Amino acid sequence: MKVERLVSIIMILLNKKKVNAKELAEMFEVSLRTIYRDIEAINAAGIPIHTTPGVNGGIEILDTYKVDKNVFSNSDLASMVLGLSSLSNMTKDDSLSATLAKIKSFIPPNQINEIEQITSQILIDFSSWEGNSSDSVKINSIKDAITNHRVLSFNYIGNGGKHSSRNVEPYKLIYKGRHWYLYSYCLTKNESRLFRISRINNLQSSNVSFTPREMPLPQMEYREILNQYQISISLRIEKSITDMVMDYCDFEYFHPEDDNHYLVDFPFIDNDYHYNILMGFGSKCEVLAPDNIRQKMIGKITELTSVYN
Repeated sequence: MKVERLVSIIMILLNKKKVNAKELAEMFEVSLRTIYRDIEAINAAGIPIHTTPGVNGGIEILDTYKVDKNVFSNSDLASMVLGLSSLSNMTKDDSLSATLAKIKSFIPPNQINEIEQITSQILIDFSSWEGNSSDSVKINSIKDAITNHRVLSFNYIGNGGKHSSRNVEPYKLIYKGRHWYLYSYCLTKNESRLFRISRINNLQSSNVSFTPREMPLPQMEYREILNQYQISISLRIEKSITDMVMDYCDFEYFHPEDDNHYLVDFPFIDNDYHYNILMGFGSKCEVLAPDNIRQKMIGKITELTSVYN
């Protein structure tokens, strides 16, 4: 991944006087052209790089650079190690693991203990509790397609269980709200789309390449929609399901009723997704108000009961 490679190159240049471009290309298994583009990007970021041609030439950070070459603090290094460790555990990506190993090798011996202590305080694990590795396989295929600008095709299960076939130009992998998403330009619908990776099936990377287009930023914040449609409903729940309800509602909205029950001001949108959440609480949850939501719940419970009768 480019960002990790840029960080690694900066760290190498901070710890060495001069490095040959060919060495860097071989180290990161990329072309010389890619290394020179990376150097241009580092220059553009404000770190002055000087390139000297010839047998004894190489690439180096200018000695006149005002920032101390110990530019990465222990906290900075710990953050990079923690972030890369989390991603490499999820994607099982050899290149991420190699980058992580390189970064660790640049840490001065006198800083290792402190950095290990910092990183041991936090564990980030993107994998599921069930140990399902299918998302990991899909993520690696998608990442490869993004890097090589290859069109992806797959079957997608959308809202309401609707199946569709899609051909897309992949642009970003996004982790948001306990799920991985693919942000892409959908050639089937001719517009940018966000696909939840767990709903993607029969993922195939084609031999068709594409020229990256200008893409708008993905819409990842739905506060305006929530403000427009979300209401507060009153629930009466048994205390034994407090942990389940807290997955969707902060404890500050829980009010003790008696020794065994809470009254909860629960955030709710009048759609199937939120009714299914309430149904998941079972007989230990009762909708008290408003009456129209209570009546709809009665209707859904009656409909469910009819299936078993």
